[in-house]
Amino acid sequence: MGAGRRGLITAAVTVVCAVTVLAVPGTAFASPGPIPSPSASASATAASDPDLEAVREKLDGLYRAAAVATDEYNAAEEKARKQSAEIVRLAKKTAEGREELAGLRDRAGVAARAQYRAGGMPPEAYLMLGDDPQDFLDGTRRVRQGQHATKGLLGELTRAQEDLEQYAKDAAAQWRRLEAGRKAKAAAQKKIEKRIAAAEKLESELAKEERERLAELERRAAQRAQTAWLDSGVLDEVTGKASERGRKAVEYALAQTGKPYRWGAEGPKAYDCSGLTSQAWAAAGRDVPRTSQQQWKQLERVDVQDMRPGDLVLYFDDASHVGMYIGDGSIVHAPRPGRAVTVTGAGSMPILGVVRPDA
Repeated sequence: MGAGRRGLITAAVTVVCAVTVLAVPGTAFASPGPIPSPSASASATAASDPDLEAVREKLDGLYRAAAVATDEYNAAEEKARKQSAEIVRLAKKTAEGREELAGLRDRAGVAARAQYRAGGMPPEAYLMLGDDPQDFLDGTRRVRQGQHATKGLLGELTRAQEDLEQYAKDAAAQWRRLEAGRKAKAAAQKKIEKRIAAAEKLESELAKEERERLAELERRAAQRAQTAWLDSGVLDEVTGKASERGRKAVEYALAQTGKPYRWGAEGPKAYDCSGLTSQAWAAAGRDVPRTSQQQWKQLERVDVQDMRPGDLVLYFDDASHVGMYIGDGSIVHAPRPGRAVTVTGAGSMPILGVVRPDA
């Protein structure tokens, strides 16, 4: 990609992101794309304000910690859904097993009564009292068949009882896992709320002018990261076009711009980062893991140079944030608490890698 095209991309992302940033104060976790270089006087102001830069870094750390805890919460929530579904399945199997066992017991009772009625007379007596030896032999065969059938019936009874016992053990294990998951989810929720409350308190203590300068610091940090990413030539060979499903996923995600971030949310009124990407791909007909970390672990990875619109871009070493690539060096994502779904430069945060849901 030449310098001219990069300039066009820079301008396009700047227009979209500048509007969002002016509307809502943010952090580098939701950085906008490149903007025109700040004036020398603004640079001097920022350089003379190291305390505010420290605040920016602290806010980034708090919101990133909240993002990690949100992934923990979402993972626990997803496990709880699966475990609840498994408990329902086991309850259904248990009910069916009890019905089967009752039927088998009825059949066993009939067989036992029949054998009891015939059991008082030995086979030799039937031979002596019968007029036709062939009838005796036929009867003997029927007796043997009945004995085999009874033996098989007893085997079915044993198997049905063992199945019921196993269902009960499995259900108990699932309940234990579900309870452990609830505790994990509650612990993650406390972490999230604690980090967000600390960040909000920190921001609330700033004067209006300081908040404006903080927003400027954030924009500049994003600008530096995105510009460096573009200047590296990483997009020079990116020519991939969206698949049909990828196009639908991008359309869905872009249609959510302006909706607020809320941790644990999967729409339609609010989203967290992986809630947006998972729902966008669900709308395109492809189920993907719920959390950003599982998306990174389970989906097929592609080189940045090979990415195409619809691919998911994972950020930070722990894959605690995710956005959807939409082309021209940009992503759409749900940034963090206090912000809305927006478009930003794909290189405005440290990229871990790219995955493709419809590989």
